[in-house]
Amino acid sequence: MSKGPLVTRTELRKRKEEEEKAAQKLFEQEQKEADKEYRKKEKEISNFYRKEHKKQKEITQSRSNEQTKIRERSSTLTKAIIVVAILLAIVIFIVLNL
Repeated sequence: MSKGPLVTRTELRKRKEEEEKAAQKLFEQEQKEADKEYRKKEKEISNFYRKEHKKQKEITQSRSNEQTKIRERSSTLTKAIIVVAILLAIVIFIVLNL
């Protein structure tokens, strides 16, 4: 009748191994493409945020320091106004009494 099987077990095993290798190779190729696309997207995102970070200036001053500067400036200006007012009053007094 038949002389033997059409496909032997070893032949089936070889075919299966070849299919697995091909599937593994395809998977690796897809993985490389996905990684490449991921890196590209990450680079775009980091570039965007780097530009945003450059737009924002770093804060080197604090509110309390600014408020003390304003207080000192206002007290100096107030003292100067008082001195000028006293001198003006003296000048007006001298001018009116002569």
